[in-house]
Amino acid sequence: MIPSRKSLLWAGLLASATFASSGAFAQAPLTAPPPAAAAAQPGAQAPAKPQHQRADRAERAERMQAHRTQRLAALKEKLKLTPAQESAWSSFTTAQQPPARPDAAQREARRAEFAKLTTPQRLDRMQARQAERSAMFAKRADATRSFYAALTPEQQKTFDAESMARFGQRGHGGHGGPGGHHHGGQPAARS
Repeated sequence: MIPSRKSLLWAGLLASATFASSGAFAQAPLTAPPPAAAAAQPGAQAPAKPQHQRADRAERAERMQAHRTQRLAALKEKLKLTPAQESAWSSFTTAQQPPARPDAAQREARRAEFAKLTTPQRLDRMQARQAERSAMFAKRADATRSFYAALTPEQQKTFDAESMARFGQRGHGGHGGPGGHHHGGQPAARS
């Protein structure tokens, strides 16, 4: 489970940072903190992301939404749904939509709040976020099961084949598995 690995990694990093800063490792004091360390100090403002990075993120989100819409339209066409199945399709597609992403100001406020927490509080916050993600997954899984039950056996075979093809493209963690992004079942060229 990728989210739990991330949580464990964060917990380990936080614990290591706490252990290292507690004086267990004696170090000579630095005369001036490096630029990266200065930004990580409490109360310090993180450097603002350049405008082009924010625009790239917005463009990427739009491309992902367009791709999701195309993929769902292609699936609907292949399934040849009946009018009686439309409500199940609507519930299914609604559940597949990702949650709205907070704007930059909200994300920055959350980061600042997170930075003020103690390590156990941060771990609790990460665990709560993991529970939220699990609940979102359960909602999508339930909607998928309900939609699948409304399909005919032939439509179920088509759905199975399409979802397996999509799963195979994504691989582990959404990046085609070990080795990076895969396109069409082939590893991406490395430069």
